[in-house]
Amino acid sequence: MHNNNNKITHSQNEPDLVIDTKKIFNIEINFEVKGFSESSDYVPEIDPSYRFDKDTTQAILAGFSKNRRVMVQGYHGTGKSTHIEQVAARLNWPCIRVNLDSHISRIDLIGKDAIVIKDGTQVTEFKEGILPWAVQNPMALVFDEYDAGRADVMFVIQRVLESGGKLTLLDTNKVISPHNSFRLFATANTVGLGDTTGLYHGTQQINQGQMDRWSIVASLNYLPVDAEVEIVLAKVPSWKTDTGKQTIQKMVSLAGLTRNGFMSGDISTIMSPRTVITWAENAEILGDVSLSFNLSFLNKCDDIERDIVKEYFQRCFDANLGENVKASEVG
Repeated sequence: MHNNNNKITHSQNEPDLVIDTKKIFNIEINFEVKGFSESSDYVPEIDPSYRFDKDTTQAILAGFSKNRRVMVQGYHGTGKSTHIEQVAARLNWPCIRVNLDSHISRIDLIGKDAIVIKDGTQVTEFKEGILPWAVQNPMALVFDEYDAGRADVMFVIQRVLESGGKLTLLDTNKVISPHNSFRLFATANTVGLGDTTGLYHGTQQINQGQMDRWSIVASLNYLPVDAEVEIVLAKVPSWKTDTGKQTIQKMVSLAGLTRNGFMSGDISTIMSPRTVITWAENAEILGDVSLSFNLSFLNKCDDIERDIVKEYFQRCFDANLGENVKASEVG
């Protein structure tokens, strides 16, 4: 929980710098995008190797520039939250993420009464939660796993979903008007319909009134193989040899098989781009692609699904899992 009631997220109240989207994001758009000329503690770090999806980037930039409520939908591991964070990083826009899994309650969001010491005496004081604090500051608030939120939490969020929507704190009879530079985003594995595939445990159906308040819904898919290979090589440059690149291509192809298997319901664990990078890093350390695959991914899979995953490995590397596939390609 944030006890940052008085903590300022940015020294500047309003974005003051016109952003060259062609130069920064390699896209041309027909509206002006402004960011902050100074950074702050709440601005995410820039990942220079990050690859932006054109349509999703335009949607997120519209969210920042035009105060649109933007939801980014896509499969696990497509980088939905990271995409929002990386846009925020380049705009110097403070950004925080809140995961709406079933552990987050209304009290966590809104706040609660707490006993504090004032002038040597114990008094009860209302401590604002993360939502009132964010709403009153230059801040992009990202609700992760929006379709896993509890009903009481969704009810609270609905109040601020309107652009310019005021937040009423019933506990203190206080009405909060949002800061001009407050922005709201969400990520979801489904498009508000609940999990019609059976792939995502714990997702709820979002009521139509809620979905209608999200003015933009962007869909983000996995990167093309070549683009993902380039990202892995940028993160683990020791693989930048001819044979090393071939190995990374096989790793990314295997990740693709797990994603297809997940979408068709064959397996329940998915290899995200982050996992591929971890695998490449572990293979570099251990000098063994097969062993590092076990340690990075296979051991996280359900026992009954491991034979399918081993078959994926065999198809990509033309070797049985357990055979020592040397990482001799690492430079």
